[in-house]
This record gives sequence, C-alpha cells and structure tokens, in this order.
Amino acid sequence: MTILDPSVIILGLVIGSFLNVCIYRIPREKSIVTPPSACPCCSLAIKPWDNIPVISYLWLRGRCRNCSEKISPRYPIIEALNGFLYWAVFRQFDMGWHLPALFAFVSAMLVITLIDFDFQIIPDAITLPGMIVGAAASFILPDPFANHTTVGFTNSIIGLVSGYGSFLLIAVIGSWMAKAEAMGGGDLKLMGMVGAFMGWKAVLLTTLAGSIAGSIIGIGLMAFKGKDRKTAIPFGPFLAIGALISLFFGEAIASWYLSF
Repeated sequence: MTILDPSVIILGLVIGSFLNVCIYRIPREKSIVTPPSACPCCSLAIKPWDNIPVISYLWLRGRCRNCSEKISPRYPIIEALNGFLYWAVFRQFDMGWHLPALFAFVSAMLVITLIDFDFQIIPDAITLPGMIVGAAASFILPDPFANHTTVGFTNSIIGLVSGYGSFLLIAVIGSWMAKAEAMGGGDLKLMGMVGAFMGWKAVLLTTLAGSIAGSIIGIGLMAFKGKDRKTAIPFGPFLAIGALISLFFGEAIASWYLSF
C-alpha cells in the first residue's frame, strides 16, 4: 500500500456514484448532468451529505431520509466495485498517463453490464466514443498480454476491426441459421471497443472467457430457474467480464496456454 492507494479508491467510489446516475438515465435517454439526483419514490433532491458513496447508504440504513423508502443495495455495491476496480488497475499498471483511459474502460464495462442486464441494450453513447478513445490512447495504453509494452495503434485498429468484424460474422451466420436476430448490434460495438483498448489478442480471450461465463450462467438458469434454451440472456455482461479477465489476467493466461 502507498499513500496513493486510498486516493485511488476514493476516486473510484466518487465516480461509482456517478455511474449509478449513468446506469439509470442513459437507457431512459435522460440527461446525466441535470437535474440533480433525487429519490425515485418521493422525488426529493438528495442532499450532498446524503450522497457520500457507500457511507451515506450505511448511515441512513438503506432508506431515504425524507420518505423512509428502501434504497436498492445495488447503488453502494456499484460504488464499492468501481472503487475496487480502480485500485486493481492502479496496483497492476502503476501510475501514468494511461490510468485515466483504463479507469474509463473498467467503468464503461460496469455501466454496460448493468444497462444490458436491465434493458438488453448496450448504448452507442458508450461504445462508439470508447472505440475512439481506445485507438487514440493506444500509444500509451499498456498491453495486457505484454505489460512492458504498449498496445500500439496498429494492434488497436486490428483489434477494433477484428472485434467488430468477427462478431458481425457470427451475428449474420447465427441469424441465418436461427431465422431470427442472434446477436444485438451493441455486442459488435462492445467488442470493437475491447479490441481498440487492448488489441486483437484480447478479442480472442474476451470471446472465450465471455462464452464460458455465459454458458455456466445459462446452464445454471436452466437447472435452477426453469429457463429453457429459448430464454433471451444478454451477452454483454459476460463479454464485459471477459474483457476484465483479459485486462487483469491476459499475460498470465497467455503464458499458461503457451506452456502447453
């Protein structure tokens, strides 16, 4: 631990509070700037001292100060998870100009996961700028599969094209075979963003890890929740999980695989 660790965690918590706003408002096509946050039950604006990440929730025992209605525990969980992700990024990739871009990436994965889970959409407002940011920052972004090098612009563009293109091909073939839409356009753009940030190797590992995670959850839902194979399950959250696995464990997994 260094003196910077608490600062990074606090930053993650504060940004996490803003992510809750994005998760609620972006799919509803509302401004993420105005009006100020308010209780969804009584509509009273939340005071600044009642909006301190995690602490306010615990202090108020998970209820609105005005109407005493219960507040979902998902809000402090998202704040805490974002704080943890920022700390994990800082510990693995150290201080540098690459940190803001990596912070934005992990926060985007968190927002995408919750929005896709709730609404089965992945907003272009996140993925399209994400492709641009990833490619523009590729000169300074560390390569998760070779931490002592940067992703590089060429690798970023190949990753963007291969991520989007490969999933476009899967979507076309899947739709033709199933006679229905097999994959949403948001998944394609998400994989383009992943490739732009981490290169083409991350596209492969993210796809593999996301597919494994999706299969495990899908089998679990069929076994314990009575779902069947026709039940629509958003793929975006699993791709986001795969992307985080690629970011934090890409080099270790690649080294393990090549050892065989």
